[in-house]
Amino acid sequence: MTDEDEEAFDEFLAARSSSLLRTAILVCGFARHDAEDLVQHALEKVYRHWPRIRRDNPGAYARKIVVNAAISRARRRRVIQEITFARPPETVADSPDLDLRDTLIRELRRLPPKMRAVLVLRYWEDQSESATAALLGCSTGTVKSQAARGLARIRERMNVAEGAFQ
Repeated sequence: MTDEDEEAFDEFLAARSSSLLRTAILVCGFARHDAEDLVQHALEKVYRHWPRIRRDNPGAYARKIVVNAAISRARRRRVIQEITFARPPETVADSPDLDLRDTLIRELRRLPPKMRAVLVLRYWEDQSESATAALLGCSTGTVKSQAARGLARIRERMNVAEGAFQ
């Protein structure tokens, strides 16, 4: 790589690595060190292909690698029946909606990997339906149905849990 490419990659790394880590933690529900491994894997691929992708959208390329790797890893883990859960990214302790946020994160983790990926990309990463579909390699209709089903499951479980506490 040229010095210009190296400098551009360093800027990309500084700007996007934290965002990629948050996405990895939310999408995969792994322990933080597993999410860090996914991000490291994605950044290695981005670096390897940097001269080719830097003018396109390297952030989307890296996010797609993280999401696909998380889905693949979840499938492999399901086969061997090993399930681990991570704490969500740290937040300010005096946040008024901390309990609600923790409940939402817990419910998000209960969803299947692809459904969880759709919800994170659509609502956390604020991607459009078509961008989410492109990242996941599926149709826009699949994104819409997975998002609707995922939100319905979360709402249903939260209403049941809310009724249990009243």
